Amino acid sequence: MHYQNILFDLDGTLTDPREGITRSIQHALAKLGIDEPDLRNLEHFIGPPLLEQFMHAYGFDEARAWQAVNFYRERFRVTGLYENQVFAGVIALLETLEQQGRHLYIATSKPWEFAREIARHFDFARHFKVIYGSELDGTRTDKVQLIAHILEQEGLDPAKTLMIGDRKHDLIGARRNGLDCAAVGYGFGSREELALENPTYHFDTLQALHEAFLQNGG
Repeated sequence: MHYQNILFDLDGTLTDPREGITRSIQHALAKLGIDEPDLRNLEHFIGPPLLEQFMHAYGFDEARAWQAVNFYRERFRVTGLYENQVFAGVIALLETLEQQGRHLYIATSKPWEFAREIARHFDFARHFKVIYGSELDGTRTDKVQLIAHILEQEGLDPAKTLMIGDRKHDLIGARRNGLDCAAVGYGFGSREELALENPTYHFDTLQALHEAFLQNGG
């Protein structure tokens, strides 16, 4: 694990945002007259860009999907942001990577202003050089575009940069930008979803990810 630069996905990789995201999706659907009492049925919204997921899951056209996104945000920005938990072991991992002299970034499809507030509130922002996300108008929700933007803005060498994430979008974004990628199995992507993208590495647990850096760091 020789990489100088590490890009982390946020939801499902650093934190478990299950409650905040699913309750905010539930709120948005209710505003549009759709009742979904079982939050487990909404977990597929965790990770992918929300606009495309509303269109895919409910057959919304783009205008209606944007209505849903805006209803989602009215709850998420006030309450849902804070219905979140940092995965056990994340802070220790980030501290190890910093001690090894690596440069850490967040690369999330979530709007950057939400991502930065989450990182601030849960006290892990200090470990990252920059926290990158999408714009509220949907710009750079696609991980291919987002990672390309980070490489350009930060002047990073793809050969020295690793993307870590729990969904196929993270792995596709990495590969199309010439990066190696590590899939993590403790998030929201199924083993099948991740295996289909042939990640460079696959770690079932956060502990296994941490140990790989300890063994091959320095």
